[in-house]
Amino acid sequence: MKHLTTLYDLTPSDLMDILQRAADLKALFKKGERPPLLQGRVLAQLFEKPSLRTRNSFEAAMIHLGGSGIFLTTAEAGLNGRESLQDIAKVLSSFSDVITMRTFSHSLIEDFAKHSNCPVINGLSDERHPCQALTDLLTIQETLGQLLDVHLVFIGDGNNVAMSLAIASAMAGMKMTLAAPKGFEYSIEFLKELSVRYPKHRVRQVESPTEAVRTADVVYTDVWASMGQEEDAMRRNKAFAGFQVNEKLMKAAPKDARFMHDLPAKRGLEVSDGVMDGPQSIVFQQAENRMHLARGLFAWILGK
Repeated sequence: MKHLTTLYDLTPSDLMDILQRAADLKALFKKGERPPLLQGRVLAQLFEKPSLRTRNSFEAAMIHLGGSGIFLTTAEAGLNGRESLQDIAKVLSSFSDVITMRTFSHSLIEDFAKHSNCPVINGLSDERHPCQALTDLLTIQETLGQLLDVHLVFIGDGNNVAMSLAIASAMAGMKMTLAAPKGFEYSIEFLKELSVRYPKHRVRQVESPTEAVRTADVVYTDVWASMGQEEDAMRRNKAFAGFQVNEKLMKAAPKDARFMHDLPAKRGLEVSDGVMDGPQSIVFQQAENRMHLARGLFAWILGK
């Protein structure tokens, strides 16, 4: 039985297999074909945080593959203390074929997976967002035709998305640069673990967005204050004031560079309308691919 709590649960070969399955299923989908590979299978979703793309992409993916979905909030699942986590995991996994979780605490997902009798997938936690990173690689590969040596530049906080992208870039042989103000870089602990697992991979960190994008193939940004960080938004907005991805910054990048954002976006803060809706943006292709990646992931993790 396989879990996906972090990309470290995968080998580079696993990653490429998932991307290929997603690409193949997307190609069939565009032809109007939806093979019921998971007919009769049940997806359970357990979310502490609200979601548009994560919940609906997972549920649509399972339905397209012939299965069905159940959705549970914190209170409905008993994560508010009504039952022990161990009991919840054992019971819910006995009803389900695969479970996706979207939580504040990463350790909650890891602890749940230890007691689950079916695969558990991290739909987002405070430390990792593996499905988003897999989606992003799928989008880059279909747009640029390759992943090897592609230069991905992340403008913003070294958050869960940025960390998962750093791991994914190491696994795929990509180049990675993080442009962040002091105090918002990758943690030393994260970089140490990444270097132990992928010693040949180096993540470049700079404070200048303009410097970072000069050789970028992809310019990527995210909100400056994630869900749960609302009280810190004012401080973060001030710290990131010079890090907006706008038309001026994109002009400093190669003319064929693409723009990505995992959404939801705070238009006018981390990104301008002109970039979001401009010709270099592949944001909505990226958003659609959340569903196609989920289909490939479900097929892979359930062995179909």
